[in-house]
Amino acid sequence: MSDPLPGFFERLVLAWAAYFRILFDAAYAARVRSAATEAPALPEPKPEPVKVDSVDPALQLLALFQREGRFVDFLEEDVTSFPDADVGAAARVVHDGCRKALRAHGKLVAVRKEDEGARVTVEEKETRSGAVKLTGNVAGSAPFSGALRHRGWRVEDLHLPEAAEGHDAKVIAPAEVEL
Repeated sequence: MSDPLPGFFERLVLAWAAYFRILFDAAYAARVRSAATEAPALPEPKPEPVKVDSVDPALQLLALFQREGRFVDFLEEDVTSFPDADVGAAARVVHDGCRKALRAHGKLVAVRKEDEGARVTVEEKETRSGAVKLTGNVAGSAPFSGALRHRGWRVEDLHLPEAAEGHDAKVIAPAEVEL
């Protein structure tokens, strides 16, 4: 295994010594010049790969929305040819089922407690964390003041059913075959 890269002070001493040797030893200067033009650059250290959490919980929640509200069926249906009344009736069924699934397995709370339309002050930490998104003419620095257009949602609790052994989370809804 190769030696670790030299630290700052070791490089400083090497640079000081090399400076004087290059200045007074022409043969050494030629070798340094040759090494500098021919030597490949040291590879950059590779950053640690970003750890991606499993998407299984998201797929499981999507499966719950499908089971209770036929959410995926609704989204995959081409509703352009249906009358608005039929689309509205279908949306109501999907809404009720998905809401039931969400409330049975999780708890959402508003990010901001104020009523929509109220004047609010936003601190920098709220924008940095992603809890608040600024829109409109954004200039300057925090604190910002503006009208609350959407209260936002935050997951306070999520408890999903335990997946069965060997279950493929990518199967949102199994195909159904009647015999």
